[in-house]
Amino acid sequence: MKPILLQGHERSITQIKYNREGDLLFSVAKDTICNVWYSVNGERLGTYNGHTGAVWCVDCDWDTKNVLTGSADNSCRLWDCETGKQIALVDTSSAVRTCGFDFSGNIIMFSTDKQMGYQCFLNFYDLRDPQQIEDNQPYISLPCNDTKVTSAAWGPLGEYVIAGHENGEINQYSAKDGEILKKAKEHSRQINDLQLSVDLTMFISASKDCTAKLFDSSSLDHIKTFKTERPVNSAAISPMMDHVVMGGGQEAMDVTTTSTRIGKFEARFFHAAYEEEFGRVKGHFGPINCVAFHPDGKSYSSGGEDGYTRIHYFDPQYFDFELEA
Repeated sequence: MKPILLQGHERSITQIKYNREGDLLFSVAKDTICNVWYSVNGERLGTYNGHTGAVWCVDCDWDTKNVLTGSADNSCRLWDCETGKQIALVDTSSAVRTCGFDFSGNIIMFSTDKQMGYQCFLNFYDLRDPQQIEDNQPYISLPCNDTKVTSAAWGPLGEYVIAGHENGEINQYSAKDGEILKKAKEHSRQINDLQLSVDLTMFISASKDCTAKLFDSSSLDHIKTFKTERPVNSAAISPMMDHVVMGGGQEAMDVTTTSTRIGKFEARFFHAAYEEEFGRVKGHFGPINCVAFHPDGKSYSSGGEDGYTRIHYFDPQYFDFELEA
């Protein structure tokens, strides 16, 4: 399996996201730029320029019309996907950590960091009402006083947002009135990433406590646990196989204090039902910060602390592989 190497960032990748068809791959990094690539051959389509700080998150709506980015320059920006023009800008009082479109593409949510004396907020804007963005008045602004939101994703039908917190809690927040619908506390440390399955019935959480866990999205029931010996930075669920991929490694600041064996920075494949690891893919010269499956399940991508994004197309034998139980 030969990877396609995407070199478009000067600093470490913070998030990668496929659009719904999977023909485009968006990557954002700590170098202020959002890149969009053709996933089939790794050609760069263009960039979205305007942020002045590290970009933490990116999302694309379901018909690939708009792109949303959130950055440490205290802004969340909406772009026209095709032309790269900035459509809207929402100023915040602290860095924007997570962002996302709901299924309709009409409502956006983003969370801000708890820093410099400001609270962590989860904000909801309705794009059909341009006044909300002009007046910088979200229709819901939820203060998360206890512990900040470190990752978030929309649940099915845009009814609620599933948010992972710094203390390992996972909450469901209603998009209508901001109520907490359900809570789960299965992780002991910060949740680095939440990604839903392609049918939105399940999601996987990646945590600093060295595990990734599979949950039911509507009931927040804990289904499976995948254990590693390193903090997990990101995890994704395969849309066609019963597989999950996890990327991790140490914190960036601990990297220089450990042995030089690159093998610590592999993407690891687990069987979703048996919780068994069955494969590893080497490649990055540093921790993997994010992983994503292509919506057709025939390839996956990973973005690393080394600033590279790698697209891996699976070999034919991957699809015939069956784990012996």
